[in-house]
Amino acid sequence: MAARAGEWHSSVSLIGTSKYPDDFKHYDYVNPDAPVGGTLNQIAIGTFDSFNPFIVRGTPAAGLPNFGGGLLYDTLFEQSPDEPSTSHAMIAEAMTYPPDFSSATYRLDPDARWHDGEPITAEDVIWSFETLKELHPQWNAYYRNIVKAEKTGDREVTFTFDQTGNRELPQIVGDLTVLPKHYWEGTDENGNKRDISQPTTVPPLGSGPYRIAGFQIGQSMDWERVPDYWGWDKATRVGRYNFGRIHYTYFRDQNAAWEGFKKGGLEDYRLENSSQQWAEGYDFPAAQNGQVVKTEVPDGQVASMQAYVLNNRLDKFEDRDVRKALTLVYNFQEMNRTLFYDLYKRQTSYFDNSELAATGLPSERELKLLEPMRAEIPEEVFTEEFTLPDYSDRSAARTYLREALDLFRKAGYELRGNRLVDASTGEQFSIEMLGSDPRDTRTLEPYARDLRRLGIDVNIRIVDTNQYVERLRNFDFEMVGMRYYPQSLSPGNEQRDFFSTQAAETPGSRNYAGVENPVVDKLIDAIVYAENREDLVAATRAMDRVMLWEYYVVPQWNKTEDWLAYWDKFGMPENGPAYSGIDPFSWWTKAAESEAGAPSAGN
Repeated sequence: MAARAGEWHSSVSLIGTSKYPDDFKHYDYVNPDAPVGGTLNQIAIGTFDSFNPFIVRGTPAAGLPNFGGGLLYDTLFEQSPDEPSTSHAMIAEAMTYPPDFSSATYRLDPDARWHDGEPITAEDVIWSFETLKELHPQWNAYYRNIVKAEKTGDREVTFTFDQTGNRELPQIVGDLTVLPKHYWEGTDENGNKRDISQPTTVPPLGSGPYRIAGFQIGQSMDWERVPDYWGWDKATRVGRYNFGRIHYTYFRDQNAAWEGFKKGGLEDYRLENSSQQWAEGYDFPAAQNGQVVKTEVPDGQVASMQAYVLNNRLDKFEDRDVRKALTLVYNFQEMNRTLFYDLYKRQTSYFDNSELAATGLPSERELKLLEPMRAEIPEEVFTEEFTLPDYSDRSAARTYLREALDLFRKAGYELRGNRLVDASTGEQFSIEMLGSDPRDTRTLEPYARDLRRLGIDVNIRIVDTNQYVERLRNFDFEMVGMRYYPQSLSPGNEQRDFFSTQAAETPGSRNYAGVENPVVDKLIDAIVYAENREDLVAATRAMDRVMLWEYYVVPQWNKTEDWLAYWDKFGMPENGPAYSGIDPFSWWTKAAESEAGAPSAGN
């Protein structure tokens, strides 16, 4: 951490020093005088049935946080969109920590308020920490090394850790979403005690820049800007959150959402994730006459793993030879050429587009970590650079199919006619591919065809969004095409929720592949307790290459720019944030700009 131990800081970074001083007024890229007003229209997929995003049950409404504060809540510190692994003061005005990283103390801003005018207190922070760890495996894993939070001053909370040397923990404490203790421990208008452990359709009390203004369960959500929000003068807020209202309309699937975008008035901007639509779909009248603008924005963030994720909890995927065979069969080059207009590149790492990605053979620093566990690691980790099948030569298909079949035979399977079966039971090897949208078949079916050529019985099953989410939460799937949650350039405690043995058997965790590997567990600890940047990078690369050689997933594709399309209703800063590329909350509406005497964003 660049901030010095023992000093109070309102800006902290895990990578170098933040370009912003502790007393900065606003991000460089924003317009501090951006006009306020107008409506941002957005589309959400599926449905919702709860305003409580902090429990495993229920489907939270759009705008509520999956991580962080969302529209409704604030956090102690806020992660910067302009720099990687950097956070700035929010509810807490400053933080400090000792040289051994054994604790962190956060000092609350005396102006911080809930929407009901009550001050945000140390008791709120402590209650939030204890409650979130109890309610959700994500937070339990993220803050596993924090043993207690206690009030150590009128506006100070100290978090004590169970070990020293975890350089990330003092900063990630700042990610804590702070909830109103007095609200959740109180009673509603009917005298019933509120229960944060249950779903709710009553709009809860928040502290953030927006509050719930109206809703129709499963159909729409309306958020309104809070005029007397306590944080408008905070550096992270000036020139941002300028929309007077944010409206979400729910659609059943992506096809319907696409039609909604083209219609106008339902989705004002869209981050396109379909190469087919990006290449050919923007031929509708509004796009042709300039009402809809297309642009590509460079993205400096880590390209997290996107893959056909195997559920390694299942016996059928237990053998690494089977998993490798499934990887050999996937023909990315053909899909990229015939479906994706050659717009993607192959995903080759869990940390693509960054220095964290494993390349070549292990470095000396990596070998220091890997050699003591050599007997538990695939030998190829030490002797070969990890590569994926290359189908550029069309004759390669036969070669890879033969290699895959040999691996299946080694694992105890044989080809009987055109069926790949267990040699001892005669049962055909089968896979169910799970999707949540009819359009998913476009990327599932080509791989399914490749697998069927090997004699595998493949079934594609498309379910509604709620069922899909529930099945992922409970690891009730065999294979699913998905992109993992975003990785940062300074990975740490969140890796436990992604890849640890403990998370593999914890419903609601993000270890979708079911990675249960003591080597990975030890490498996660090496990441968490890395003493410097060089050790952190080495440990991350070591974990990356071990997981790649274990073939837990079949890597798909990625891109290093964002495809942005938007209706021409916005004013925008000249430049976006250097790190995240796009910050829609720094935009404003032209309608608000044209209104005489429009107030500034800080009012």
